[in-house]
Amino acid sequence: MDRLANTVRPYAWGSTTAIPELLGVAPTGEPQAEMWMGAHPGAPSRVTRGGTAEQPLSEVIAAAPERELGEAAVAKFGPRLPFLLKILAAGAPLSLQVHPDLAQARDGYGAEESAGVPIDAPHRNYKDANHKPELICALTPFDGLCGFRAPAESAELLAGLDVDSLKPYVDLLHAHPEEGALREVLTAVLTADREEMAHTVAEAVAAAERLGGDYAPYATLAHHYPGDPGVIAAMLLNHVRLQPGEAMFLSAGVPHAYLDGLGVEIMANSDNVLRCGLTPKHVDVPELLRIVRFEASEPGILRPEVSPSGEEVYDTPVEEFRLSRYVLAPDAEPCDVTAPTPQILLCTAGSVTAGELTLAPGDSAFVPAGEKAEISGTGGGPGTVFRATVVA
Repeated sequence: MDRLANTVRPYAWGSTTAIPELLGVAPTGEPQAEMWMGAHPGAPSRVTRGGTAEQPLSEVIAAAPERELGEAAVAKFGPRLPFLLKILAAGAPLSLQVHPDLAQARDGYGAEESAGVPIDAPHRNYKDANHKPELICALTPFDGLCGFRAPAESAELLAGLDVDSLKPYVDLLHAHPEEGALREVLTAVLTADREEMAHTVAEAVAAAERLGGDYAPYATLAHHYPGDPGVIAAMLLNHVRLQPGEAMFLSAGVPHAYLDGLGVEIMANSDNVLRCGLTPKHVDVPELLRIVRFEASEPGILRPEVSPSGEEVYDTPVEEFRLSRYVLAPDAEPCDVTAPTPQILLCTAGSVTAGELTLAPGDSAFVPAGEKAEISGTGGGPGTVFRATVVA
């Protein structure tokens, strides 16, 4: 079992205080958005084995993939850790975005490779050939947007603002079947003249500030992204507020955004993002419309299913990752978490023992496949451990 040294990414939307508070360190004054745990090439965790110098976990895995990941995981996913675990701290809204499914990712990546689009080009959509399902589990109250509302609900929300330039969208939402209505309105919003849309957003935000209540989140969006058409697009989506321990699963084609809060996020190892607003980055409207699923859905809040062993499992329909947690009483028997697959253990509260390691909040460890692993509380109150692995 290896203690992980992890990189914190300073994206502009990150909270300046949430991750430092979890780690028990002083804030730097700079945004600290995500702490990455895993073997993603962008910022792999680092381990120290046998007194040697720190080395990236990605190199440790590459040197002996079957030993580190297990034969079944390598056979299914190849010689790489197929998930990335994060602590995510949103102090401002992230971009409104969707992710492709596996077939779309492979097709899109292949097409851009054949066209010779540089991998780091700002207008490139597909950085790799993988899909990117993800799950966010709240550590604090956590606000987000996820999936389309029913068109009639979106029409009611927009109509309540009483803005003349929004009335054609209200009519479209009433006049067409669900898929057609959502597609037409999102297309119209994202392809509108930017100056005219900026004026519409300004009027809508003034009304939202006056009305408050359910409209308040959209005024906040416009504060961070003035004039952005994503402010109107966001009104088509479900507003979700997770309580600690609740989670939200984001499958392919589902538009979403994180707005505020601290959580544990896990995703398939991919960088494929199609943006549809709340961003200064490239928005490829035709490609976006190709992969968005235009169907209304409930927000889909996940609560863990508790096994007889006390493991609280967040059930998702993907195999690249499996996320669960344990709340460990200090006087309870150790929990055996030995598995034939690779694992990352993350402490988020209290103090816990994992093998020979003691983990405080924000500490994490990599457990190679098949290595004996037990976790237990260490006293002074319950400890919480998130367990990330794969289905193989």
